[in-house]
Amino acid sequence: MSVSESAEAIAKAVGEVVVGSDRAVRLALAAVLAGGHVLLEDVPGLGKTLLARSLAGAIGLGFARLQCTPDLQPADVTGSFVFDPAEREFAFRPGPVFTGLLLADEINRTPPKTQSALLEAMQERQVTVEGRTFPLPRPFHVLATANPVEYEGTYPLPEAQLDRFLLRIDIGYPTADDEVEVLRRRLARRREETSVAPVVSADELAGLQAAVEQVDVDPDILRYCVDLARATREHPSVDVGASPRGSQALLLVARALAVIDGRDFVLPEDVKECAVPALAHRLTLRPETWSSGASTVEVVTEVLRTVPGPAAARA
Repeated sequence: MSVSESAEAIAKAVGEVVVGSDRAVRLALAAVLAGGHVLLEDVPGLGKTLLARSLAGAIGLGFARLQCTPDLQPADVTGSFVFDPAEREFAFRPGPVFTGLLLADEINRTPPKTQSALLEAMQERQVTVEGRTFPLPRPFHVLATANPVEYEGTYPLPEAQLDRFLLRIDIGYPTADDEVEVLRRRLARRREETSVAPVVSADELAGLQAAVEQVDVDPDILRYCVDLARATREHPSVDVGASPRGSQALLLVARALAVIDGRDFVLPEDVKECAVPALAHRLTLRPETWSSGASTVEVVTEVLRTVPGPAAARA
């Protein structure tokens, strides 16, 4: 199968279980193909965990779920050294982070100290425990979920960790027809559990990710990514705009979307499609703007509307 055919087969397999979330599945798959991590942020019951588990099954990666709670310690994430009586020495016992795809469920319910344990893993693909460094499996991806509505007993993610997520994706409520389809499929399978058979192996996924690196990008598209990121820094409602990591996120995900669509070049529409998920979580609003009810999504939407695309800039 070609890269686009493989991506379509993965999306179709996940779509058999996750109904009515085609956009979220497409963006999450694009983020994985681009080698990044995803934050799924929406109200409970919309299938965030189901999407993560189904995607892990379809791409053939090892899967581990980390249920984040207020008493979770960093060692519960990375692992720790445990005394082995037989060998009479301390041996390293790996934590759940040593997997292909880690689901950090309700990540904002665990304290900052434990959240920070994921920073090195997400950026360097390794963990350091008691001065010793252990590499993580490749590919390695984190899919985290968060509830943006309930704030009691939660710890907001620091900007440094939010910036490590390539995309922040909202699921959204299904349409009435999709919700009926969810119920119909539940009746048809006669059980609560769902499963997705692997479509590609971990090695094949690495090949798909390598194909994304071959996608050609016009200099005008590069400039467009930079113009969008810079526009967020100059927006009057924004206190801290998107860093260069934001413009890189636009470029990486746009290339993955091009591959999914069967192209070896990026269009301005690819950048526009991923702009809100790639940039909105990297912005910090001014206090007066935040208190008025405005959101970072509205800021990025306005930036998309006002910053001219490559064709308009040339004209």
